[in-house]
Amino acid sequence: MQLQENMTALVTGGVSGLGEASALALLERGLNVVVVDLNEDRGAAMVEAARQRYGSRLRFVKAAVADADQMAAAIAAALVHCAGVGGPLRLVEKDGSPGSLDKYTGIVRVNLIGTFNTLRLAAASMARNEPVQGERGACVLTASVAGYEGQIGQIPYASAKAGIIGMTIVAARDLATRMIRVCTIAPGLFDTPILAKLPDNIRQSLAASVPNPARLGHPSEYALTALHILENPMLNGETIRLDGAIRMSPR
Repeated sequence: MQLQENMTALVTGGVSGLGEASALALLERGLNVVVVDLNEDRGAAMVEAARQRYGSRLRFVKAAVADADQMAAAIAAALVHCAGVGGPLRLVEKDGSPGSLDKYTGIVRVNLIGTFNTLRLAAASMARNEPVQGERGACVLTASVAGYEGQIGQIPYASAKAGIIGMTIVAARDLATRMIRVCTIAPGLFDTPILAKLPDNIRQSLAASVPNPARLGHPSEYALTALHILENPMLNGETIRLDGAIRMSPR
């Protein structure tokens, strides 16, 4: 599907990291972009910064991806879904108590249920579109290499990301008759605001663990992959590892 200036893209988690890079790349292609996030300050700053270059083509909507009503108000004609959260959790904590069910549920709710919620609402909206070059829309979801090789302490995050990987082919087959494609990107170690909070020596160690290129990924490289998925009509039902050939160790 050739991206055209009259199209609109919706990017969740769109005010930082992978989502911000994707939103800016879509703006560069001439699309209207709606960024969805909970951070109103960053959203307003992003819109203001984009105004001079892109005019009014960037909008910010505050919404939680797992909230049906909030997301229904934000859905548009295309989707790059980058929203997600993580946090450490062990099955048995140091004091011998079982891991927190509330914490597990909360992380799975944002990452997995939020993805399903966003996807179902976007698909219903896209299904009403007139086909363009044989397509009504395309969705790019975000998993993680943790969905394949989750590390100790990542059990809720890894569970959710594995769920997104499993969701991808089923969603693509489900939406085939609607002329809507679904693919997923599973990033490795990327230079996002989450990693930016880590000490320099830890960041360098993480970068060195990537076989080639031996560095953290750039959000713009995620955006390049997302754009290629949107524009290549034969990419469907696939999860693409974007990780420099890394395979995560247990710790």
